[in-house]
Amino acid sequence: MNFDIFLPYLAVMAAVTYLVRAVPLVLIKKKIENKFILSFLHYMPFAVLTVMTVPAVFYATGNVITASIGVAAALVLAYFKRGLLTVAIGASGAVLIAELIIKYAI
Repeated sequence: MNFDIFLPYLAVMAAVTYLVRAVPLVLIKKKIENKFILSFLHYMPFAVLTVMTVPAVFYATGNVITASIGVAAALVLAYFKRGLLTVAIGASGAVLIAELIIKYAI
């Protein structure tokens, strides 16, 4: 990813994550008891980070097919409860192998 693109992404992610948690603390003086609002405030930062990260993952390699193979490998490893480092290395390895196959098969 280009550094000029990364900085705005980072700034927006940081601002949204901060504001979603800080605004209720500043504006609401009493304890929030509504389960829907509590759930919304808890999951919003994760949702925003996911929405901003997933598209970048599919275009990180320059080839959507090899990126999809990497995402599939990461999902399989995560499903089997492997650690974060194992998932990252496995996905990167899958992308590398797919890139090499595409490069030398054509």
